[in-house]
Formats: sequence, structure tokens, C-alpha cells
Amino acid sequence: MNQLTIITASNVPALVVAAGSRASYRFLEFFTAQIRNPHTRRAYARAAAEFFDWLAAKGVARLEAIESVHVATYIEELQRAQSAPTAKLRLAALRRLFDWMAIGQIMATNPAAAVRGPRHVVRRGKTPVLDPAEARQLIDAIDTTTVIGLRDRALIGLMVYSFARIGAAIGMRVEDVYTQNPRLWVRLHEKGGKQHAMPCHHNLETYLHEYIDGAALASDPKALLLQSYSRAQLTGNPLPQANTYAMIQRRARAAGITTKIGNHTFRATGVTAYLKNGGTLERAAAMANHASTRTTQLYDRRSDEVSLDEVERVAI
Repeated sequence: MNQLTIITASNVPALVVAAGSRASYRFLEFFTAQIRNPHTRRAYARAAAEFFDWLAAKGVARLEAIESVHVATYIEELQRAQSAPTAKLRLAALRRLFDWMAIGQIMATNPAAAVRGPRHVVRRGKTPVLDPAEARQLIDAIDTTTVIGLRDRALIGLMVYSFARIGAAIGMRVEDVYTQNPRLWVRLHEKGGKQHAMPCHHNLETYLHEYIDGAALASDPKALLLQSYSRAQLTGNPLPQANTYAMIQRRARAAGITTKIGNHTFRATGVTAYLKNGGTLERAAAMANHASTRTTQLYDRRSDEVSLDEVERVAI
């Protein structure tokens, strides 16, 4: 589905439609021309739709009648029902949308500009992390006598050994796996159109070679590397993130892994394992393509082991 069709003329809120065709066009333009990331577009579209529904329920009938007190009240109510990060994301969406409307002279001011979001400080990530032995157990449990098994092992290995985000991994093409000096490298297409190249760990090198050879993908460098699977063959279509999550759950159950894991687990697992083995935070940030080591620290779960050791000192 084309992500640009998330917001169409039929989805423009009645309050915006009532302000005229210029307002409707400017509203649509924000989601099509301004927001390039499909995940951000979905999140911001949801935030706008829910806020305008809330306004309608409160009896606000004109675009120019929206004031900062409306936005502040909405965010306060939202914070009581949802998490602080959700409220902060919704406020960020409204700020950008109304700023765009104000710049286009559809609204006199941005009613969300003066509203402060909820305080939310994160010093430790919530992503579940596997112990290296558990990660090895999961990978070794995959049946690689089939193409789908080779694909799943290659995907999980890619996230563990290259710290790849799931979005960057499933967006790769065959040509993004290449030889250089004389190791195998991977090219990841990260957020904001950035490209990030990483040499492959020797295990990942094996996984990728065996998958590409087993799936006969080498002859088509423009083909998607990690494709969906149907009727015992690759389809040529992209592998949806929801499918990768379901696959990981199946593989974890089959391997006897009880930790509740997700797509992001393997990125955090790789970073933590690297740091445990003497890697530096600065190099981990570069390998993970993080702009700041503060982000990388959220993936560093070495303190979990310290906490467990200390808990065991309570000898009763």
C-alpha cells in the first residue's frame, strides 16, 4: 500500500474542510510533502485524527478557534490514559502540523507551540536483551535445510552482528551485500536516507553466503534481499515488519527461549555482547550508526548482571 494514501481528501477533518480548500490542501501537503518517513507519517496522521476527533467532541467548530488551552487539555487527558512517550509524540505531531499551517497563513499562530510536554527521562532501555548463550541457542535451533530457514537465520544474524534496525535490514537489496578487502560487507539504508556500511562478522558472512546461494539471489542484484515467502518459494515482495515479529516469536518458542523478545532485541543483544567483550561505547555508537553515545547507552544492559549478582547477596 502506498504510504501517501494514509491521508486523502476524504480523511481531512471536517474542521479543516470548513476552513476552505486552501486549508485542506495545506493539511494534505503536510503529510505528503513534509513527512517522508512512512512510520512518522502513520504516527502523525493518527495523532492528528485523534486530536481533531477530540476537538469535535468538545464542540470546537472552527480552525481559528483552536487555542493552546485545547492542546494542553488534550495532552493532559492523554497523559492520564497513555504513557508519557505517547503524549510527547502526539504533542510533537501537533506542533509540526500547526506550525506548517501557520507558516502557510491558514492559522494566525501555532496553538501547540506554548504547550509543554510531560517530563520523561530515560536512562535505561526497556528492550529485552538475550544472553549471548540464548542468542546462540536461538540461531542454532533454526532448521537451515530450507530457504526460509536460511533467510530467518540471515535476518537474525544481520541484526545481531551488524546492530541493524529491522527497517534497515528488510529494506536491503542483494547488491547491498558485497565483497571488499576481501571481507563481506553490508550496506544499510538508515533513517533520513543515510547509508551505513559495516564489515560482516565471520558468522554473518557464512549466513549471508549460504542464504544468497540457497535462494539463488546472486543473479539479481536489484532484488530485495529478505523477501516474503509463500508456497515454498520467495515471492520477490518485501518482508513486512509484522511478519518478522511473528517469525521471531515462532523461532524463540521452538528454541525454548522464555524471554519475551521482539525485532529490536537483537540490535540490543549485539551491542551489549560487544561491550561485554571489551568494546568501547564510542565504537558501538559508530557501529550502530547512533548520532550520540547517549542513545547507545540505552542498549547497554551490562548493568543487568551487576544487579543480579547483588540480589544474590541477600542470603536468607
